[in-house]
Amino acid sequence: VIKETITHTHIQKKKQYSSLGSQPILCGSIPGLVPKQLRFCRNYIEIMPSVAEGVKLGIQECQHQFRGRRWNCTTIKDNLAIFGPVLDKATRESAFVHAIASAGVAFAVTRSCAEGTSTMCGCDSHHKGPPGEGWKWGGCSEDAEFGVLVSREFADARENRPDARSAMNRHNNEAGRMTILENMHLRCKCHGLSGSCEVKTCWWAQPDFRLLGDYLKDKYDSASEMMVEKHRESRGWVETLRAKYAFFKHPTERDLVYYEGSPNFCEPNPETGSFGTRDRICNVSSHGIEGCDLLCCGRGHNTRTEKRKEKCHCIFHWCCYVSCQECVRVYDVHTCK
Repeated sequence: VIKETITHTHIQKKKQYSSLGSQPILCGSIPGLVPKQLRFCRNYIEIMPSVAEGVKLGIQECQHQFRGRRWNCTTIKDNLAIFGPVLDKATRESAFVHAIASAGVAFAVTRSCAEGTSTMCGCDSHHKGPPGEGWKWGGCSEDAEFGVLVSREFADARENRPDARSAMNRHNNEAGRMTILENMHLRCKCHGLSGSCEVKTCWWAQPDFRLLGDYLKDKYDSASEMMVEKHRESRGWVETLRAKYAFFKHPTERDLVYYEGSPNFCEPNPETGSFGTRDRICNVSSHGIEGCDLLCCGRGHNTRTEKRKEKCHCIFHWCCYVSCQECVRVYDVHTCK
């Protein structure tokens, strides 16, 4: 557990509530937590707002990455399964959601620690080493290993069954977290008269979360299809995953894996969680998946005109403000039939 693994942090027990904005977090009232996650919440309530923020960050990034796809990472309000039945299947979509959500938790916890919002974590002082030529260590290096540990303890707590789906989810969770550790970089700031950079201080920083989303979206497109194998062990039958096609490169711990095909998401289907693509905005000039031909699944599209008020004819005045006029422009909007 975290208390045993991170020895350099001071963990202080608090009442079993905290705040996310003005909303208190009551562990027992969070729907869907398994017992291990509930214990985690109660023991480490101080970082639970960051965990919640990380899940939200992952969902937002998922919706950005799939905004032009037939499945656009739609969430359902007032539903315990926020993505509906889509994640019930061991598909590429499930693989991506697990990876981006786990990465989001690790990212948000790491950032929160560096900002000093928690007393149980802080800056990373273990990976500095000697400074380079022309710069010295300064600022607060982000402790991504602590964020990854928190994500592993919380997200993987659900995946303790000896079946293929748990194995798949654990693998994809870890692949998401690995993107952070592998993309840590030095961020530097110059000091001196008029920004002369006489002295430069640097610290370890996480990449922008958008970069992680782009990376995992590429991993989604190249995800490895697996097959399920059963083994008899002392504890009973255990399912593991093996690459379905031996002539393809075996997936690494950085790759996403799945073992069930995805629906086409063209038509509404409550069993698969597909909302279909009717009335979705499409790009009439694109031949890609966001284009009207593919996004509308061959059904065709409607076109309407839409008037939008925009700033125009902007002029910079010395010194120092900008004045603009307001123009009405007409756009063609194309939606799937």
